[in-house]
Amino acid sequence: MLTHEPLLPGPIPVAVGGTTVATRVLEPTEPARGDVVLCHGTPWSSQVWGRVARELGRDHRVFLWDMPGYGESEKGSTVATDLRTQAERLVSLLGVWGLRRPHVVAHDIGGAVALGAHLLHGADYADLFLWDIVTLDPWGSSFFRLVAENIDVFARLPPDLHSALVRGYVTGALSRELPDRDVDALVSPWTAPGGQAAFYLQIAALSTADTRAVAEKLGATRCPTRIGWGRDDPWIPLRQAYELRSRLPDHPDVVVLDDVGHLTPYENPAAVATALRAWLTGP
Repeated sequence: MLTHEPLLPGPIPVAVGGTTVATRVLEPTEPARGDVVLCHGTPWSSQVWGRVARELGRDHRVFLWDMPGYGESEKGSTVATDLRTQAERLVSLLGVWGLRRPHVVAHDIGGAVALGAHLLHGADYADLFLWDIVTLDPWGSSFFRLVAENIDVFARLPPDLHSALVRGYVTGALSRELPDRDVDALVSPWTAPGGQAAFYLQIAALSTADTRAVAEKLGATRCPTRIGWGRDDPWIPLRQAYELRSRLPDHPDVVVLDDVGHLTPYENPAAVATALRAWLTGP
């Protein structure tokens, strides 16, 4: 049964390509049945996987990371947050963790990062579960374009206006109202010192050119896949899940969660954990 709080362990800093990455590892008390790597999206951190990670961690080793520019990892104008660089970092992290063919689960731009590490940089996975991922066109909003064109203006917003903007942006991904403390956990990295500038920097660094490079190679995916989606996703409509299915080898199953928006692992962690456990244990 899932606990109410994420209860993730404290971060373990790892240097990757000169950048400090906040990582976390959950170890089961009994021998592990396998290794699972969880990848988050934007503007989130590994905290979105907290409750799911705790459930899977009962019998699997679970590895999480905050992409640089997010969560508790290094931020700042010198930290590259484009998707291609994040994919390269994932490949390096798999080496640091000593993982050769882990199960990989990815959400939002984490899907583009995980697929990029696999298709563009040779990372091998046992399998790959993709939740509401950013990979196929169209994605990105007019807000993304506005930030990219006016990043200096947004970085100088008064803190209270910035906080309200981030909160509105985060809650706009949801199909249901969440407790304030859950929303606060997602917003707080962006309102902490250095967080305001980092929030707009990571948006400006995201490019459809990077996702197109991945999308063009989807047919070359070398591991079994599965797709999960919130039926009421307001950011990336459900039809993209089926277009993604058509482009992947063997046309994988699509798991659709009712009454769930874009932030599937945070809005309904019990349903996501159930789907993942069925996938990990197999028939």
